Amino acid sequence: MNRLLRVAVLVISTVPLYAQGQQPDAAKLKADARKVVGIIGADKAKIQTYCQFANLSDQLDQANQDKDSKKAVVLSQKIDGLKKKLGPEFVTLVDGLKNVDPDSPDSQEIASIIESLDDSCED
Repeated sequence: MNRLLRVAVLVISTVPLYAQGQQPDAAKLKADARKVVGIIGADKAKIQTYCQFANLSDQLDQANQDKDSKKAVVLSQKIDGLKKKLGPEFVTLVDGLKNVDPDSPDSQEIASIIESLDDSCED
């Protein structure tokens, strides 16, 4: 999945606040992303949950492209449940990402860090 799209899916139910002048500390978000990847990567159950999250994110992208709002709502709810299973650090990271311009280099780098978990998923 496209890196920027993955970040967008992470914050799909939130409204970006970066336009309001609140800019997060990019270095802290990058460190948090590395920490989250380490936590999830060290736990087989969390890796499986992350892989389900990534799969549903792909399905959500397709539902949005197909303009299937009912399916998108159901998928968004499932994604929200999986975010919670991935732990409070993951939820905190996602909350921090809603303040990042998705087109920024920092956002792309953070997405790349998170997507390193994709190597643990079976296709």
